[in-house]
Amino acid sequence: MSDDQLLYGINPVQAALQQAGRVKELLLVEAELSERLAQLAAQAQQSSVRLRRLPRAELDRLCGGDRHQGVVARVAAVQTQRLEPLLAQLRQPTALVLVLDGVTDPHNFGALIRSAAAAGCQAVVYGRDRSCPLTATVARAAAGCLERVALCPVVNLSRALRQLKEAGLWVYGLAGEQAVSLYGTDLAGPVALVVGAEGKGLRPAVRSECDQLLCIPMAAAVESLNVSVAAAVALFEVVRQRVAAGGGQEK
Repeated sequence: MSDDQLLYGINPVQAALQQAGRVKELLLVEAELSERLAQLAAQAQQSSVRLRRLPRAELDRLCGGDRHQGVVARVAAVQTQRLEPLLAQLRQPTALVLVLDGVTDPHNFGALIRSAAAAGCQAVVYGRDRSCPLTATVARAAAGCLERVALCPVVNLSRALRQLKEAGLWVYGLAGEQAVSLYGTDLAGPVALVVGAEGKGLRPAVRSECDQLLCIPMAAAVESLNVSVAAAVALFEVVRQRVAAGGGQEK
């Protein structure tokens, strides 16, 4: 995101307001406010955030026609992190990292970040030049979770996977054509889960760095799942196994 970015939707804006100094200005629709919008207005006033009321058509224009739920915020950039300083923190039995190989759809990108945060991932790692930017659409799809997990863009994804393995994580790639079932694999230890681009899957160089390629068993008539759905299924299988093994807490 740039230094001055638009963010819209109740959940993303509410999450941004909880971070001191991130919201520069709150724009609300010129209409009777719902209870949740009134709460956002009160929260902004308590934080001394500038508040303006605009016609709905103006909010529509600012958001390019995307659904904004009557609220738009001008915010400071989401802070990404370098992977290397996090590696020491990942040397633990409950480490869980989601790795994205070329996910370019902003709705999927945001949904993947949301699932990663919900599953308790410590980080989402993605190729800096092979992913969509952290736009307002990504933030809206993430529903307030951009700030709840470390976002780590990297120059070389294959090197990042090697670093994760050196830190003790097992690297598993999701590949629908593979015969090894997600549900028959022990995922209770430290895990990095790798998912590929929409329609293309994992690149050969990324596949070669995976310790194991896994599939999600499905009915014969269904070829594949949306990448964000597949990642959510796999992440919460990790969570389920850890709870069953007594190594994690129920979400």
